[in-house]
Amino acid sequence: MTTTFTSTACASDVMRHRRPRRSPVPLLAQLAIWCGAAGVLALWWSDTTSVVGPAGWLTGAGRITGLLAGYACAVLLALMARVPLLDHTVGTDRLARWHALGGRCTISLALAHTLLIIWGYALTSHAGAVDETSTLVFHYPDLLKGTIGFLLFLVTGVLSARAARRRMSYETWHYLHFLTYLAVFLTFGHQLSNGADFVGNRLAQAAWYTLFLGVATLVTWYRFVVPVRRGLRHRMQVAAVRPEAPGVVSVYVTGEHLDELGAAPGQFLRWRFLARGLWWTANPYSLSAPAHPQHLRITVKTAGSHSAALARLAPGTRVWAEGPYGGFTANLRTAPKVLLLAGGVGITPLRALFETLPGHVTLVYRARTADDLALRGEIDAIAARRGAGVRYVVDEPTGYSSPLTAEALTGMVPDLAAHDVYLCGPPGMTQAAIEALREAGVPTRRIHHESFAF
Repeated sequence: MTTTFTSTACASDVMRHRRPRRSPVPLLAQLAIWCGAAGVLALWWSDTTSVVGPAGWLTGAGRITGLLAGYACAVLLALMARVPLLDHTVGTDRLARWHALGGRCTISLALAHTLLIIWGYALTSHAGAVDETSTLVFHYPDLLKGTIGFLLFLVTGVLSARAARRRMSYETWHYLHFLTYLAVFLTFGHQLSNGADFVGNRLAQAAWYTLFLGVATLVTWYRFVVPVRRGLRHRMQVAAVRPEAPGVVSVYVTGEHLDELGAAPGQFLRWRFLARGLWWTANPYSLSAPAHPQHLRITVKTAGSHSAALARLAPGTRVWAEGPYGGFTANLRTAPKVLLLAGGVGITPLRALFETLPGHVTLVYRARTADDLALRGEIDAIAARRGAGVRYVVDEPTGYSSPLTAEALTGMVPDLAAHDVYLCGPPGMTQAAIEALREAGVPTRRIHHESFAF
């Protein structure tokens, strides 16, 4: 099933296109993280005169891993504080990947710190590991709380493993992650009470307090204060719910001063609908049309109890929305030509980009059946208006299907390697598309994707 529109209007758009400058923020953020880690190592180095014997080496290694684990806790919280500068330039997906990698490193460092300190102290005091553990936990200041915090970190790490995530809902996973705030709070005290690098070192203590209080301020402001302020300011409510395809609905939301949100096509918000069974969670849904000063729209496919309940929302239901979030916007573009590759309900952010991206734009929209092609009427109208190309690919009937391969994609878009590609769809389709695009010669830096996974 293929629909194609062509027009010479695209050529003039290309001439008006200017290559955007890549933001230096992602590189600067990584540089800042590594500089902070180097500063932590410098703290240990300046406070260590000598390391003697196995006990000294084990204890020194325990101090280093403990310092790095504490620093990593602050970094993890900062990455997920939803600071607009980071979120809009690095991107929510990329921040989440950094956070996941950092989480594994933090738990590994904390575990290494615990084992090395116990082993080193046990050798120093000529005690058994069990006796030394008991002494540390119950007789050292704040170490009982620190132990509880460490165990909470381990629980969070286990629940964050991919196998565990698949067995729980997004809402459950999201709220369990609040355990990390409690874990950081419980472990913070013992770092200053027992850490040899902090005891008596007022400058190091001041730097540690500044780091953690600064991160706590970011988390409190952007994750709690700003959403409440915006909820009171914008007074959003559901205006209408309309079916788009089997199991797919669009929710129209009205409000006041919505232009102040600054939502760009391709971004998403975390929506909290104040209705029975929905008020306690905020789920991420992309805007499926460019933001309007008086109304917003999301298009949602039933994939769980929360998304299924949106089809039953009554007009007038109050809405709180956090955001906008994500860097899946026109700012990623580096080439004059763009391919938008959508799978299923992944069309939602791409439909908004399809209407607003300048220059030569082609949309390829894949779905299971023709009935599953949500928003098709709007897409056809946009394509006709701007002279853009649209290709619809469905799995059923098989006569209209097309494999997601490099050959198939280059057949639809002959100069594919010269395009930026915006990709959004289910995880399996996304991974297959990335591999096909790379095989077709599209540089990795030009493949921009939005993940549905959590």
